[in-house]
Amino acid sequence: MTRIAAVDLGTNSTRLLVADVVGSGAVARVTTLDRRMVITRMGQRVDADRRLHPDAIDRVLAVLDEFGAAMQTHDVQRARACATSAARDAANRDELFDAAHGRLGVRPELLSGEEEAALSFLGATAELGGAGAPYLVVDIGGGSTEFVAGSDAPEGLLSVDIGCVRITEQFLHSDPPSAEELSVAIGHVRDHLGDVDREIPTAARAKTLVGLAGTVSTMAAIEQGLAAYDRDRIHGFRLTRHAAEEVFRTLAIEPAAQRRCNPGLEPGRVDVIVGGAIVVVALLRHYGFDEMLVSESDILDGIVRTL
Repeated sequence: MTRIAAVDLGTNSTRLLVADVVGSGAVARVTTLDRRMVITRMGQRVDADRRLHPDAIDRVLAVLDEFGAAMQTHDVQRARACATSAARDAANRDELFDAAHGRLGVRPELLSGEEEAALSFLGATAELGGAGAPYLVVDIGGGSTEFVAGSDAPEGLLSVDIGCVRITEQFLHSDPPSAEELSVAIGHVRDHLGDVDREIPTAARAKTLVGLAGTVSTMAAIEQGLAAYDRDRIHGFRLTRHAAEEVFRTLAIEPAAQRRCNPGLEPGRVDVIVGGAIVVVALLRHYGFDEMLVSESDILDGIVRTL
């Protein structure tokens, strides 16, 4: 048994998983000891400036101080930290990586979109045991969305620059968003789904759509009216297409001051949840799925299985 820590430096959130792991890959036995998520908005204005904002770097490093202390408390033996979309787009990412190394004891790795997609697929499908295969796994992040099709391993994967933060900053400028802004944003996502069709032709033949990350979890929580996060109620929840459309419509027509009152919506997601919901409803419409299987096992779980 090895005690492992995985850290995900994402566009919207910074996350930690500490687990005891026996074996490796899809057959590994993983026992979670500590799982944390803090919204840090690392991708603040990265789409426009192509640089990490100093305030965003400070927010992430403050959280990494806490994560590093937790890793020491748990006597972690091996660790891996990975950075994704915002870091890929930022010219000054080494400024963050150098400082993060001192806090975590490991230097963050810059994942390509394809590496990110493969790790998400591993984390999301390992415990499914092949039930419902073939899968289309969709990891909706802040700056990008990863699409992976396959059964017991990825057969096609693609990272696309659509995510809750990027869509919001590019298209949703009114409060609440105007009908025209919503329409243009949905059309933009639909255009990118055409790229997915060309690059991953097997995506359209998937039997089960598996949704990962904060947008999907939040929509599941709102649909259930959860006043507090409950992993047992969210993990494995089946978000129907009808429910997703209803949640999207509710969120899209509410100004932020009213939207934040929805049970299940964290304060840090109030301004970007509509952008993420656009991605969810657009892909449900595009592929004609009746439901999305919500998974709380994701890239962090994939990372620990690789160690």
